[in-house]
Amino acid sequence: MFLNYTKEFFVKKSLKNNLNNNKNEVFSKDVQTIGLLIDESDFNDSEALIKEFTVYGIAPENVKTASYIDKFDKKKTYARPTFGNKHIDWKGEVKEEFLNEFTASEFDLLISFYNVEKPLLMLLTQKSRAKFKVGFATVDAGLNRWMINTEKKNYKLFVSELFKYLKNIK
Repeated sequence: MFLNYTKEFFVKKSLKNNLNNNKNEVFSKDVQTIGLLIDESDFNDSEALIKEFTVYGIAPENVKTASYIDKFDKKKTYARPTFGNKHIDWKGEVKEEFLNEFTASEFDLLISFYNVEKPLLMLLTQKSRAKFKVGFATVDAGLNRWMINTEKKNYKLFVSELFKYLKNIK
């Protein structure tokens, strides 16, 4: 328990040191690829969330997900790539290959689908090479370009607001 708090402290420190290195690109084209970083510790509608993107013309194969869970069980088989506290070390370095691929991918849009500031999720959002980042208004404004003020359980409203805004900026 104490080690987790210490680890979070060092990850927060690494995040704070790198927070100013974010680049803000101009969004000028249609969304083709989406990176979806989900906190599944308290959200069970991930599949429905991904299906919601198809309503707006995004093919399911163009949505790449990385799911976080507080109590990660190595023996359990997860439906999508899932990680926990043990997949990121004290220095904020990612130890899992699929997470390195996820953060290195240049998505058109990264959706940080978590509404509670968890240092591991925030670190992955910050490390992502996505062109445009969107998240909840309850998370640090320095991470995402846009913040949408909805509740996590109301994912349909979140997605509709997102695409309404994207349509307006073109």
